Amino acid sequence: MTLPRILVVDDEPQIQRFLKPALTAAGYDVIEAATGAEALKALATLAPDLVILDLGLPDMDGKEVIASLRGWSEVPVVILSARDRESEKIAALDLGADDYVEKPFGIGELTARIRTALRHRGRSEAVPSLIETDGLRIDALRRLVTRGADTVHLTPKEYDLLLLLARHAGRVVTHRMLLTSVWGVAHGDDLHYLRVFIGQLRQKIERDATHPRIVRTEPGVGYRMVLDS
Repeated sequence: MTLPRILVVDDEPQIQRFLKPALTAAGYDVIEAATGAEALKALATLAPDLVILDLGLPDMDGKEVIASLRGWSEVPVVILSARDRESEKIAALDLGADDYVEKPFGIGELTARIRTALRHRGRSEAVPSLIETDGLRIDALRRLVTRGADTVHLTPKEYDLLLLLARHAGRVVTHRMLLTSVWGVAHGDDLHYLRVFIGQLRQKIERDATHPRIVRTEPGVGYRMVLDS
């Protein structure tokens, strides 16, 4: 059995010394790169299944690596960086990163994010005809949402919002991406507008809207739909 291959891109030797044995013990084949150029070469020649990427590289910003590889690869990218500004997270996610973990970090959280990203590797942008999570059933062909025998009545915009989150299930979808995709570019900064609609959507689809299990908030960045394991 071939182990999933992970490319760790980080110029901090202590991070590499920690991550390689930890990820190897978790069942992954680990390869390393210390610069953006090394990372892009490894991506082209070694075909990793997932990339863990630091944004602060010595030869280029990590966001440049994401922008470059997204021109020809859909490999999952999990950002691992000490940069904690919301603008950095949003920029990386908008460029095509799948997730973001801040340093310092716990290996348990990181491996959980890796498993989620790998599960969704190769997902097309097309929505599966049926999506089920936490008792909620989304029938994309019929544009029908149900919980058990009950129909969940959504407005067209609420449904479009839910479907967009479903298309990227397991991944963080930024505020701007949600707003521009569902309402258009003129609404790209209307965060209050989005929060109102997310609140309305949760009231209709969650078992308990005060403790949402399906649509999770990523503070300052966006939202993530969580599917059943």
